[in-house]
Amino acid sequence: MPESAEEVHARVVAAVGADGRLPMSDSSSWDIFPWEAVDGAIVPRVLPPPSDEPARWGESPDKPCGACAGFDPETVVWEDEHWVLTHLGAPSGLPLVLVLHSREHQDLGGLDDDLASELGRITNRLVRIVEHLPEIGRVHVNRWGDGGSHLHTWFFARTARLTHVLGSPASEWNDVLPPGPEDVWRADLAHVAKRLANWGGTARA
Repeated sequence: MPESAEEVHARVVAAVGADGRLPMSDSSSWDIFPWEAVDGAIVPRVLPPPSDEPARWGESPDKPCGACAGFDPETVVWEDEHWVLTHLGAPSGLPLVLVLHSREHQDLGGLDDDLASELGRITNRLVRIVEHLPEIGRVHVNRWGDGGSHLHTWFFARTARLTHVLGSPASEWNDVLPPGPEDVWRADLAHVAKRLANWGGTARA
């Protein structure tokens, strides 16, 4: 069962103190991070001029597709003939972060109608399963396609009643909140895998 808001908050206080700040996420050092500190204020970065689109992973020989190379079996939660659900390898700040990948090298917009229907059904089932876990407020579903060309959809489960961890910043909070207990995380992964396998596929967690 995921931690309560009070348990997560207590973990943060234990890490940095009641008045302390958590460290910045690694994404703050990315050149695409949109904010910077100037004269003590947080302001948008200066937008550079247009340039060529960078190649994504799986689009050039020097950037091979990691998903096509195979999924680490230690990170697979559930799989079937067309889809693989993985975790990030260790607990993170949010209760659960899962990634659903197409087994074949395809991208959103290129799926045939049958696969698109499967994606919708699995997404709906996964959200329903995770949101029925205790202490989960919402599951955010995100597809960002600028890094890898192999279809991968993110599922971010946020803790209920942590009312500053809402909306799109939840993915940023995931990188700065201290990770939760591994035994709780693994039990939740096993629950999700077992429930998703009720519709087919194989639970691996």
